[in-house]
Amino acid sequence: MFVRQIFISPGHNYFGHHGKAPDDYPLVEVPRIECVAGHGIRGDRFYDYRKNYKGQVTFFSSEVFEKLCANFGIKDKPAGVLRRNVIVSGVDLLSFIGREFEIQGVRFRGTQHCAPCEWMNVAFAPGAEQFLKDNAGLRAQILSDGTIAVGDAQLVLAEPRLIS
Repeated sequence: MFVRQIFISPGHNYFGHHGKAPDDYPLVEVPRIECVAGHGIRGDRFYDYRKNYKGQVTFFSSEVFEKLCANFGIKDKPAGVLRRNVIVSGVDLLSFIGREFEIQGVRFRGTQHCAPCEWMNVAFAPGAEQFLKDNAGLRAQILSDGTIAVGDAQLVLAEPRLIS
């Protein structure tokens, strides 16, 4: 597994904006993030959003992003436009749903598919929401404090599969 990119944003551009125009909070690419158990990513819009929130951190596959770009013939948009936090390669993220796993010493619980919303059609391209309906990333809770950084990332999966 490899952590390709990491993004945070101080505010919500799309989340909670149904029927309204999006906001314009910048998406910031960072080399590392501080994960705080039970709270989220320090400095990100979902930090302390809600107790036991299922999406304290979101993961997205760089391989899926490459397929998305190829499907729509887009070469000039970064993975960050999808508003996911950690872009990774070399793993099937959806297989982590209901499981605890560890990356770079930080423990997570995969909670659910990070389903795409209609804003994907605005942020990326018309049809992106439909294209990503079955593979738009993984929402997870942070179970231990630590730092995740861009680079090689040994993945440790807890066994057996947990019931959520």
